[in-house]
Amino acid sequence: MLAIHRINVWVHDQRVALEFWTRKVGFELRADATFPELGGFRWLTVGPPGQADLELVLMAVPEPPVLPREQTELIRSVMSQGLAGAIFLATDDVRRDHELLTARGVEFTEPPEARPYGIDAGFRDPSGNQVRLTQALTDGAPA
Repeated sequence: MLAIHRINVWVHDQRVALEFWTRKVGFELRADATFPELGGFRWLTVGPPGQADLELVLMAVPEPPVLPREQTELIRSVMSQGLAGAIFLATDDVRRDHELLTARGVEFTEPPEARPYGIDAGFRDPSGNQVRLTQALTDGAPA
């Protein structure tokens, strides 16, 4: 059986991303290793407590010579516009977690709102990646 284990998230600054995902969102540090033999490449992962089989890889945007400068700048541009995809976080209480994350300094772009599929709120990480906080419908009725 196949399962999702890691998801790559492009970040502008791994130190800032680590601080955001651990201190503000509440994820755990899973791996942090730097490899001098690979030009100082840093493998950095975080994940939600209680879900040990899933990690976000906080991957620095590759610089030349790994990628040409034009591609590096394209990735950064797409990220800054929130167009590099989205991370969907599930919760059993969006309003509670919205308050908790706001108190920790997370700036929401969209407050909790009832939608046909449940209650949803949105924020962005320091690199511009979109994050959706979603509470699914329960028993066919909005949560």
